[in-house]
Amino acid sequence: MGAELSMTLSAAAPSRQRISLPRLADTTMKAAVRFWFAVTVIGQLFFAASVAMFYGLTAARGDLHAWNRRLTHGIIPGDRMGNAALVAHVISAVLTILSGALQLVPQIRSRAPRFHRWNGRIYMATAFSVSLAGLYLMWVRGTVGGLLVHLGQSLDAVLIMLFAVLALRAALARDFKTHRRWALRLYLVVSASLFIRAALPLAGLGFNPTAFFASVSFAQYLVPLGVLELYLFTEERGGARSRLAMAIVLFVLTLVLAGGIFAATAGIFLPNMKKAVDTRRSIAETLTATIASNGIGGGIEGAAKQYHDLKAAQPAVYNFDEGELNAFGYQLIQAKQFQEAVRIFQLNVEAYPKSGNTYDSLAEAYMDDGDKAQAIANYEKSLQLNPKNGNAVQMLRKLRGP
Repeated sequence: MGAELSMTLSAAAPSRQRISLPRLADTTMKAAVRFWFAVTVIGQLFFAASVAMFYGLTAARGDLHAWNRRLTHGIIPGDRMGNAALVAHVISAVLTILSGALQLVPQIRSRAPRFHRWNGRIYMATAFSVSLAGLYLMWVRGTVGGLLVHLGQSLDAVLIMLFAVLALRAALARDFKTHRRWALRLYLVVSASLFIRAALPLAGLGFNPTAFFASVSFAQYLVPLGVLELYLFTEERGGARSRLAMAIVLFVLTLVLAGGIFAATAGIFLPNMKKAVDTRRSIAETLTATIASNGIGGGIEGAAKQYHDLKAAQPAVYNFDEGELNAFGYQLIQAKQFQEAVRIFQLNVEAYPKSGNTYDSLAEAYMDDGDKAQAIANYEKSLQLNPKNGNAVQMLRKLRGP
């Protein structure tokens, strides 16, 4: 009798193991998805808060020059269409981020279906708005990056609008399984703006800047979409081991994403929030007016003197942060005022002599002005202060090449 019982228990053990593995796989998959969603939503909330605070508070106190320091083409007097597109893009971005996070919360879908439907309409409308405004700003007004970057960003905008239509069509047909798939795809392409910021720390690892940003402009949504398709396939057709492997992959990718979001929060989102509540006057805006007036006390040397005078007399009234002159110098480069840009960057180097970034910017201005020797010297100084400056490495290679 004891032997028979022992044989019975031995035979049952593999059966219990087979039953527990699918449960473990399902539980782990759900936990991995919740972990990914929590990390992404936290990142989105920091992103939305930084955008709303920076653009909202600076606009409320009439400091639209802050927009121009942040953007390639900010508020331009007389350009009503472009300015309206910019404002619509900013507002729609915040609403899309917030409504998208709410749209994927299962408790809201089940307990407040009416709110879920109305929020979905807002989500799709703002997703369309942010995409159309973004396309206008990119191709009509112009922005940073080359053709590949523009194409990558444009494809993302097209996919946002396409997935929104397909998700809505499936919902109206009450095909909720298909609707879920398109809604998830929509959320990922909308979240590409967060993913690309989470990837920015990789730019300092020595990659070619042009190739890096061109690649990331596509990877920011194609990689997440590829992972989603693998997840959906595994969820529907995969066995227990496949689901468990998928869960592990999701956990690892989410940890990588969390690291990128942490870096973006520390390096981008929180500094933007800090700048939003900074009521000091912009030294860059003050110098802009001085450079524009070529009379007595005007011009670039007048601006340099004014900078030193104000910094000595009113250091708490004006914003003398490194980013002020750096952004102003690049505005001058874009206006092809290269000698003025060189002088502004020289002021920044004087104020922040231990910053590799100030020398990198000064080198770029010298390069654009045709002074190859000074460009090389300042790129070398930048690399000495920051050995991880991949841009300086690439520029030196270019300047020293045949």
